[in-house]
Amino acid sequence: MQKLRTPEERFQNLQDFPFAPHYVEVDDGDGGTLRLHYLDECPADKEPTSCETILCMHGQPSWSYLYRKMIPIFVTAGYRVIAPDLVGFGRSDKPAARSDYTYANHVHWMNGFIRNLDPPPLTLVCQDWGGLIGLRVLIENQDRFARVVAANTGLPDAQGIPDEMAPELRKLLADTPALPPLDMLAKLAAPADARPGFMYWIRHCDAYPEFDPSEVIGLSVKHCTDNDRAAYSAPFPSEEYLQGARQFPSLVPIIPDDPAIPANRAAWEALAKFNKPFLTAFSDSDPVTAGFEVRFQKEIPGAQQQKHVTIKGAGHFLQEDAGKELAEAVIHFIKNNPS
Repeated sequence: MQKLRTPEERFQNLQDFPFAPHYVEVDDGDGGTLRLHYLDECPADKEPTSCETILCMHGQPSWSYLYRKMIPIFVTAGYRVIAPDLVGFGRSDKPAARSDYTYANHVHWMNGFIRNLDPPPLTLVCQDWGGLIGLRVLIENQDRFARVVAANTGLPDAQGIPDEMAPELRKLLADTPALPPLDMLAKLAAPADARPGFMYWIRHCDAYPEFDPSEVIGLSVKHCTDNDRAAYSAPFPSEEYLQGARQFPSLVPIIPDDPAIPANRAAWEALAKFNKPFLTAFSDSDPVTAGFEVRFQKEIPGAQQQKHVTIKGAGHFLQEDAGKELAEAVIHFIKNNPS
C-alpha cells in the first residue's frame, strides 16, 4: 500500500491548538502498517489510566482539530481525552489510492488503534463518520466502552429501501452533477427533489475539480476564521493527499447493494441488545443527519431511559458551532451514568 504523510510543518503554529501529537502504528491490512495520529490530554494532577476517558471521533472532511474547543472543557472537568485522526485525515497517514479507502478498512484501522492503545473503558463521542466507524468498533469491542454519545451521525444500512431499487439509485447517483460548494450545500439543505440531497455531497467530493475541505467547513459553520480555514487545509497540501476525503461520502451505504450493508445490519442487531448508556446529542440545524437520532432512541435499549439532547442553533459541525454546549452535555451524561 502506497501511503503519504503530510509534512509536519503544515501543522505548526495552529491557533488555539496547543496539543502535543501522539502516534501509534496499526496494521494496514496489506502487509504493512499505517501511522495513526491522536491527541491524548489529561489533567496534570492525574495518571491517564486513572481517569474517566472520552474518545472523540471526527468525521469527514475534518480532523481532531474539530474538538479543540471541547478538549479543555473535558480536561478541566477531570477527564482524559483521546482524539484520533482517521486514516486519510489530519496527521495520520494517507493511502495514496482511493481504492484503499473502504468502509471495512476504516473499521479495521480503528480496531487496531483501540486494541493497540488499550485505554480504560471509554465514553465514545462520535460525529459524522466518527459514528459510522465508531459504532462498528464499539460493537466489536464492547468491553472497552462504558457509554456512547452519538452527535449528528448515523449507521446507515439502507433500511426500508427495496433491493430492486439499487440499479435505479446507482444510475441516479451517476447522473448527479458535481456542483460548486454553495450550489451543492443548497441542494443538501433543500427538500429532496428527484434525488436525495446527499447525492450532491457524494458527487461534489468525488468529482468536483476544486474540492476544498476548508471551504466546505467554512461555509457550513457559523464562524470560521482564516486560521480555522488554514487548520482544516493543513492535512491536504495537494490533490494527492485528498483521496480519503474524496472517497468517504461514496462509502456511505445508502444503496441496498452496497458491500457494507450486511456488516451494518449485523451491527444494528447487536445495538438492539446494547444496554450501556447511550445518548443522542444532535443539533437542530443539520441537513445531513436530521432525524437519524430517532432510530437510536427507539432501537437501542441503553438509549431508552436517557434524557436526549437537542443542541439549538448548530449545524452539522456542532463541535464548531456549539462546542461548549456539547461538551457540557457529555459531562452531564457521564455524571448521571457512572460506571
